[in-house]
Amino acid sequence: MRLTILGGGGFRVPLVYRALLGSPITELALYDTDPVRLAVMRSVLAGLPQDGPGPAVRVAKDLDEALRGADFVFSAIRVGGTAGRVRDERIPLAEGVLGQETVGAGGVLYGLRTVPVALRIAERVAALAPRAWVINFTNPAGTVTEAMASVLGDRVIGICDSPVGLVRRAARAAGADPDVVEYGYVGLNHLGWLRSLRASDGRDLLPGLLADEAALGSFEEGRLFGAPWLRTLGAVPNEYLHYYYFRRETLAAVRGAAETRGEFLQAQQGGFFTRAAAEPERAYELWEATRREREETYMADSRAATGGWQRDAHDLDGGGYDGVALALMRAIASDERTRLILNVRNGSTVPELPADAVVETVCEVDGTGARPVPAEPLGAAELGLMLQVKAVERATVEAAVFKDRDAALRALALHPLVDSPAVAARILERVASEGV
Repeated sequence: MRLTILGGGGFRVPLVYRALLGSPITELALYDTDPVRLAVMRSVLAGLPQDGPGPAVRVAKDLDEALRGADFVFSAIRVGGTAGRVRDERIPLAEGVLGQETVGAGGVLYGLRTVPVALRIAERVAALAPRAWVINFTNPAGTVTEAMASVLGDRVIGICDSPVGLVRRAARAAGADPDVVEYGYVGLNHLGWLRSLRASDGRDLLPGLLADEAALGSFEEGRLFGAPWLRTLGAVPNEYLHYYYFRRETLAAVRGAAETRGEFLQAQQGGFFTRAAAEPERAYELWEATRREREETYMADSRAATGGWQRDAHDLDGGGYDGVALALMRAIASDERTRLILNVRNGSTVPELPADAVVETVCEVDGTGARPVPAEPLGAAELGLMLQVKAVERATVEAAVFKDRDAALRALALHPLVDSPAVAARILERVASEGV
């Protein structure tokens, strides 16, 4: 079977390749618009330690060649590169609102730039590889997956590493095996809640975890949100909800930092690619050191807003999304039923949302694809936040497709982290003046 990675020069490609060792994937095609980054990733893969046989790797010269014959297409592109991310962060910050890559005004700006490219990819997949399954990791993942689904339907599935990381951390904190617990999780991408955590005997471990102050303090989300707030919610939120629940503290931490996350990654990855291109024999060594630093500094602003603390060692071994992608491909290719948290079309999972709206929830996966399992009804607060952010996502797609400034203004002004239509309008003016 053949997997194509769009964004094949991306920094996390080696994580995907490592997950493919011993998998049904026999050929890996890489495509990227940046030949230097692509060459560096080939050097990293050449030095990657392997416990078993890996797929044959080839480089595609253009998008169409990359797509022809693909069984799976993994989309992990970054339209505008890290320089675009820096602008998405800095322009909103100049107006006093959050500019995070997938959350707030920065996420809207990134979506406006990315959706047209994602739609062109979806159209070429439909024309050249109509039986291929598209796995989308391109951010903002929920918005982009929903846009691509308008062309590909259920054959595009969005993935994210945040929910699986949350489940595993919460299970360990509750004294359970992360590989055998069952869980209830529902929301949107980077806006979801862990609402149940069941042991093999059916007991829900979440109430006991929420009542145990020491256990809550033993994992990332417990430290981020604090025991009192988690007990008040009666659930454990995705880490990105820290931007919503503690917006004042997080914004202050971001504005007080010497550099944004995008600026850090632009300098870090720029340095890595320059060094690795000059010393290809050291590419893997340089990549591993850079990856480790990247993981150690993940969500640093939110951690700074909660007193500052270091990530746990078992959260530094890899992003996690590579494992989700492999589990998804394996289930579809081998028709092996499994459950994963994925971004798929809603159907009737959240009755208050349109059936074709993409949600992030627990899905049954087999050879026919992914289907959301029934979820417990949402509380008014969670549902209200989901409805508002979904309206933002849909306005972002509308603005990107039709070049509609009113829709873009609506997307920005309605976002819960943008506090004024006047601010939203000024952000759009800055974007236009800078040609972003």
